[in-house]
Amino acid sequence: MEAIKILAAGAAGYLLGSVSWAVVMSWLVSRKDVRNYGSGNAGATNMARLFGMGVGVATFLLDGAKTVVSMLLGKLIGGYYGFLAAGYACLLGHCFPLYFGFKGGKGVSVGAALGLMLHWKVFVIIVAVFFITSFITRRVSAGSVMCTVAFVPAELAAGIRDWPTLLFGGAAALTVFVMHRENLKRLLKGEEKPFRPGKTGFLRKKKR
Repeated sequence: MEAIKILAAGAAGYLLGSVSWAVVMSWLVSRKDVRNYGSGNAGATNMARLFGMGVGVATFLLDGAKTVVSMLLGKLIGGYYGFLAAGYACLLGHCFPLYFGFKGGKGVSVGAALGLMLHWKVFVIIVAVFFITSFITRRVSAGSVMCTVAFVPAELAAGIRDWPTLLFGGAAALTVFVMHRENLKRLLKGEEKPFRPGKTGFLRKKKR
């Protein structure tokens, strides 16, 4: 019975995570699919590049909110393990959304919300790592990658010691890291372009 509850929590998290707010917001703003423009990613950074910081921040907050709702619902359904299962499933839903052809974002906004739900110190540390790295390198993707590296150490710094939570953090961080593998290749080659926010309504064709 306990396993069924955890699976149900995971299913709920995945379904909620599959709501790709970048796709929804881009359609509301321009009647176009953000995945066909810019980097082709259905995430807050690409939204900010194409439509401006306001839309990008709104997308980030909405993706974070779905994560919070998923984990709270998961806890209600399956206790603490349901809480963790729903969180990770939400991340998978965000990256591979059921409603949008399994082509979604790279998980940064969801990952930040996962950190917040685990412990506020985790959130503060990974956000600090993100902004410091992004500022120094002028590359948002570099900040995102470094957040994945810092996630488990941030858990330990926050006093988290139980293996299920540490493994959850490691799995989430690894997932986001893998989703950024192409960015990492470009970073290592010095080909990753700096982040520049766009203006509302401005679209650039996706690069092939």
